[in-house]
Amino acid sequence: MPYAQFRDLKLYYEEFGMGEPVLFLHSGFSRGLLAFSAQIQPFQGKYRCLFPDFRGHGRTQCDDLTWDSRRIAQDMADFLDTLGIPSAHLFGYSLGAAVGLYLAAGHPEKVRSLITVGGGAYPRPEGADSFLPEALLRENDTKTMEEVKCRHADAHRGDWKTYLEQSVADWKEHPSLTEAEWRTIACPALFISGEHDPYGTCAELKEKVPQAQTFEVKGGGHRPHFVMEQGREVNAVVLEFLAGLETE
Repeated sequence: MPYAQFRDLKLYYEEFGMGEPVLFLHSGFSRGLLAFSAQIQPFQGKYRCLFPDFRGHGRTQCDDLTWDSRRIAQDMADFLDTLGIPSAHLFGYSLGAAVGLYLAAGHPEKVRSLITVGGGAYPRPEGADSFLPEALLRENDTKTMEEVKCRHADAHRGDWKTYLEQSVADWKEHPSLTEAEWRTIACPALFISGEHDPYGTCAELKEKVPQAQTFEVKGGGHRPHFVMEQGREVNAVVLEFLAGLETE
């Protein structure tokens, strides 16, 4: 169980494979391997795959329980530095898509390419408040509460309410890039979204990043790359995109 220690973080991550590095950026309410279980086997044969748990998530430990997408993007830049990796391909899902956008805008020299699934260009606050602690307690949603406690026990050290408050705040406020930041994203990019994803579209991202390729997963929702959804199709599209970069 490797950890990378820098600044105030003891950041947990998993690593598989060899080759060009791919940094997998997980979704909210999740952690590295949970969000990308369908990508481990297909990608590790050719790439060095890194699956960190973000600040405030999973097994990553920190005294400060506060976080947001921008802060996590800086953490990921420092994580790459700590591992001695000058640059990497980014594969971000949902919250991780926002982290990838901030990282590509703030540290373009560290980003070989940017791939997102379930990302959007704007915040989508609808439904977020239903995940506040008081809402879950009022609805007696013990399943969600127990999942949060179990998945992120090391990170929040029992303070699951603060974890949820941070998650909801980030959901409602990010991504929020300035026009100057959007213009800074000049790397090769691939934006993927499900046909029925309520949280954003690849088309709106392409308006902000015109050089990007896009792919809409027919019949897909917010997580088409999952193993029980359209994971095989999404993996084929992403691996073809990455292979194409090798010939440029």
